[in-house]
This record gives sequence, C-alpha cells and structure tokens, in this order.
Amino acid sequence: MISRGEDAAPVTPSSVASDGPARAARLLLREARVASLATLRDGAPFLSLVTPATAPDLSVLMLLSSLSEHRRNLEADGRCALMVTGAAETRNPQTAARLSLSGRADEVTGDETAGLKARWIAAHPYAALYADFADFALTRFVAEEAQYIGGFARAYHLTLDELLPSADGVAAVASAEARILAHCNADHAEALLAIAVASGSGHGDWRMTAVDVDGFDLAADDRVLRTAFSRTVASASEVRQELVRLVDAARTGTSLV
Repeated sequence: MISRGEDAAPVTPSSVASDGPARAARLLLREARVASLATLRDGAPFLSLVTPATAPDLSVLMLLSSLSEHRRNLEADGRCALMVTGAAETRNPQTAARLSLSGRADEVTGDETAGLKARWIAAHPYAALYADFADFALTRFVAEEAQYIGGFARAYHLTLDELLPSADGVAAVASAEARILAHCNADHAEALLAIAVASGSGHGDWRMTAVDVDGFDLAADDRVLRTAFSRTVASASEVRQELVRLVDAARTGTSLV
C-alpha cells in the first residue's frame, strides 16, 4: 500500500486548515484524549474529566464506571455537554482552540460494542488493565449542537452537516479499516516508524491501531500518536494516497502536514 505513485501530490502546510473551522474542529476532537463532561444531577450541572476517543462517524466514546457520578447522572438523564481544548498559541489561554458540543450520551450495546470498545482501548492503552472490570461500560456521546473557537475572538457555530464527515466516506473507510491495518502493520512497519519519528514521538514498535476519514492512530507501548490527513478522505485508495504522502514527507524531512 505505501509506495510512491503519481497520485501522491505534494501538500502545503496550510492545506490542513483549508476546509475551514469545521475540519479544524473535527481534527481537534479526533486528537483529544481528555475532555470535560457536563452532566445533570437533580437538574443542576455537574462537571467532570473524561477520556474520550472517537468512533469512525465522530461520535465520542467514553468508558465510564458505574461508581462515577457522571455515569449515574447520564443513566438518569442522558443530556450532556462535552468540551475539548487544544494548546494555547500564546500565554493567553483564550488563544487555545476548543470545541464545545451538546447532545446526548447512552450506553453502547449490541454487536458493535466489542469493536468500539477495542477502538477506545487503542486510544487509551493504559486502560486495558481495568477496561473489562464489571463496573465499566462503554458510553457513546452524539452531538446535537457544536461551537468551535479557533482562538481569541474566532467563534463559529457549526451545524451537524458541517461538522460531521460524510456517511458514505465513513462507511467506505470503515469497511477497509481491518485490511489497511493488517497490511500496514505486516508490510510497512518501517514506514510507520518513519512517520512516528518525524512527528517527534521517537522510536518504538509502532503499529497502526485505527484509521478513519480524518487520519489514523499509531501506538507503541502506552504511547499513542494521532496523525491527521491533509484532507478528508472518502475511500481506501485515498487513504493510500495520504499514507504515501506522509511517508515521503517523513523520509525527506519535510512537513507532515
């Protein structure tokens, strides 16, 4: 899969932001490994820290214990809000990008549970020690409203049509995900290592653990690296184009974005 082809065109660093605030908001949410969750307790707000991961369709996955107040709150009333925050551009915290979402969270059940739980654990490998404890259950948050702030005085209200990726693209990449992971991990470990090293994450036994329309995750031990594509993809062939570009950039010392 990861070999140079004529379709691997160079991409400028500005291209990641070329789709505007909606794509920037998606990338921020995909990369987030900590978030603030606001739930309702007897009609009053209650705020807590959670550790999210995203499903292919951008819904947010959280592994919550029945011993926690926020899970008990959600079982009584699934309405909630979630906020993720990036790094500040200056010493002023208000220059940090952040995404605020309001919606509803419910426990994941049925045939998809195992796959989504594995995806969450891949983003939080340290949690494998307790993820199967009886009091933990996977919860999925689905956004209904979104506000993205790209820094100081840069606020955008996003519709779900703007924020969410195309359902057809999500389905196409999801159907190829297992094949992509198996091929990259079996045949292109050196290429994955090159991307990780170029990203500043250092050497290790890096393996691809998830891929979606916005990028992919690598993991080595308890380290997890999220790498964004330069554009939203819609097929396995477009995933290949982005991987070729990233490997070329890593090996030539140019920007990964």
